[in-house]
Amino acid sequence: MSTAARAERAPTRLSARTVARYATGSLGTGGFATLPGLVLAYFLTDNLGVTAILAGAIVTLAKIWDVVIDPVIGAWSDRNLIRTGSRKPFMLIGAFTLPVFFALTFAVPPAFGPVAGVICVLLAFLATATAFSLFQVPYIALPAELTSSYDERTRLLSWRVIVLTVTILLFGGGGPELRRITGDPVTGYLVMGVVAGIVIGAGMLIAARTADDAVAAPASVEHVGIRAQYAAGFAAVRRSLPFRALLGTYLLQALATGTMLAGAQYVATWVMRSESAVTLLFIALVAPAVIATPAWAWLSRRTGKERAFRIASTIFLLASASIVLALWMPGSWIYASVAIAGVAYAGMQTLPMAMLPDVISHDERDSGPGNAGTFTGMWTASETVGFALGTTIVAIVLAITGYVSRTAGDVGTVAQPASAVAGIVLTFSVAPAVLMAVSLATLARYRLRRADIDGADR
Repeated sequence: MSTAARAERAPTRLSARTVARYATGSLGTGGFATLPGLVLAYFLTDNLGVTAILAGAIVTLAKIWDVVIDPVIGAWSDRNLIRTGSRKPFMLIGAFTLPVFFALTFAVPPAFGPVAGVICVLLAFLATATAFSLFQVPYIALPAELTSSYDERTRLLSWRVIVLTVTILLFGGGGPELRRITGDPVTGYLVMGVVAGIVIGAGMLIAARTADDAVAAPASVEHVGIRAQYAAGFAAVRRSLPFRALLGTYLLQALATGTMLAGAQYVATWVMRSESAVTLLFIALVAPAVIATPAWAWLSRRTGKERAFRIASTIFLLASASIVLALWMPGSWIYASVAIAGVAYAGMQTLPMAMLPDVISHDERDSGPGNAGTFTGMWTASETVGFALGTTIVAIVLAITGYVSRTAGDVGTVAQPASAVAGIVLTFSVAPAVLMAVSLATLARYRLRRADIDGADR
């Protein structure tokens, strides 16, 4: 596609093909965000016999590595866009390598022992996280380059979130079922890792083709070292108040949802007394979210993205806080609270992702183009930190409250103390509710409105 043709497409309505390809990327981003967050800590504590605190440390170390490399990948992606006119090569490398490393992460058997098992899982998951970042950072940068329209970005991200919510169900419900299909947890985790890795990679490959539809790249960008690349990322945070407010909000909300995600399998096993109940928890979360996503897009057009985002966040806060009642009366009513949270979760995914391209466009008017990868590198790092620390919070609470780890052969022979069960409930309810309350305070500082985006283009 020529430069003139690309520039001409920027303010127009995106084609259905472009929207569909971009949305398919959620098979990759949603799958990687959901399945490791849901089962990796549980795989370590209840299959390999690793202590809860060490399991949390493994996930955290891998995510810290993400934080280190994401801004660098963002800057490399920006430079590659200038040089070749596309971010696609990075996305393809991630798509082809992630399935292999993802499968290896869950291929470690209990026979290795806790120490060797921890080392193998850590190395494999570090490689998986690197492959994911190579795809994710340029993928998030694309909406700002596909269209300059305020509402078209909402449309693009709305369809992405619809696929994302279905993906959460596919991986959150289907992943644990694949784990059980062989009747042996060791081979079950391997089957899950192989199948899930292939599906994630396929979604990434399809989404990588969207890079061909991006608008023209800026003419040049300065080649700088790694230290300067990090400096550029933090400079973007300092100079852009809208980005700072949105980034802080998204970080806190990623931490809240990451905490619930990491705790879901423990809630299913020890509160609802059924390991397979995690599938129903995800159905309760995702089914309402699929229906609600178009409603959030409609509401954002009527009231503005930031107001709709605030409403979604408040609903999620109330729904998660209500689950604390499970301390006294655990039961199937938890599914109802999760379903309400699912309605809110759809908005919490659609709206900030639609607001990020607006922030990037707003910054370009003062600072010039060529920094989208820098912004999305910081964004991806923030999201990664949130989900990683969510698992860390769960691991710390489990360790403090006396959670008893077990290996695959011990299933059915280990009981948990009441204090550990209480800790599981609190990490699934009170902790995310408090984090959501703080995120509302940071969201209040976001000042961009429709007129700031569409009005400036007239």
